[in-house]
Amino acid sequence: MDSRTEPADSASESTSEPEPPDAVTPSAASYDAAARTRPHAHVRPDTRPGGTTARPPLLRELLLVVGLFVVYKAGRLLATGRTDKAFADAHSVWGWERSLRLPDEGSVQTALLHSDTLVHLANTYYATVHFPATAAFLVWLYLRRPAHYVWARRILALVTAAALAGHLAFPLAPPRLLAGTGLVDTGQVYGPTVYGAHPAADALANQFAAMPSLHFGWALMVAIGLITATRSRLRALWLLHPLLTLLVIVGTANHYWLDAIVATVLLCVALAVVHPPHRTATAPKRHLGHEPAAIPVRDLPELVGAGR
Repeated sequence: MDSRTEPADSASESTSEPEPPDAVTPSAASYDAAARTRPHAHVRPDTRPGGTTARPPLLRELLLVVGLFVVYKAGRLLATGRTDKAFADAHSVWGWERSLRLPDEGSVQTALLHSDTLVHLANTYYATVHFPATAAFLVWLYLRRPAHYVWARRILALVTAAALAGHLAFPLAPPRLLAGTGLVDTGQVYGPTVYGAHPAADALANQFAAMPSLHFGWALMVAIGLITATRSRLRALWLLHPLLTLLVIVGTANHYWLDAIVATVLLCVALAVVHPPHRTATAPKRHLGHEPAAIPVRDLPELVGAGR
């Protein structure tokens, strides 16, 4: 009798014995409890509870961007009236480029002049793409990537302010106005153009503010900003925009190669000073239904036999 009851007793003891903690499978409640213990973990002070960055007030941003544009245009106009120095600086830049063995701007223009349609398209691109492309870039970032918008706006403001200082300190006539280069003012000859026929009397634009080239600087920032803020495998194709812009500004004789090089240096300095936000701040994960909140792996209970 005793021998028959021993197995039953041992079985009851085994069934009543609690399982070790390592064998407990984590439940949704354990996830929620762990998440509640760290309600503010990995949350930046400028982010919403869902992990997305708070979008700046629209009216403030509109006033800021418009104000920066007005200040820039007014500053460019203040740099007018220095015609002699602008042409002297132009001869210097042309000589520096030849000393550095940079390609002749005329080689790019010669390729454009093979077709009236091609040169007309280049002039149209120069006149119409610069501001709308940059504005569309900022609007898209504001709506879809608020954190990247703030970063890009700061970069553009720094580059533009530095460019304005350069225009005031170093007035420069564009190559299309420099005699002896053999370059054609394609805007005046083929159209369209945003500049008057008499640069010294142009009240709408300062034609002696070639260096640095904001056409190229802004286009390069648009490409870098979109590459940084998106995840598409083809996002490197955005670099075609600054490349095409470079060919246009040089081929139409509105800028020297050095104008684009200086703009690139200024942009690199601004990028080094203002760091982009983390990519995760603009792409929060969506939680459907009662899906448990994610917690670090180190906080999960160890599963028995997980490595087997």
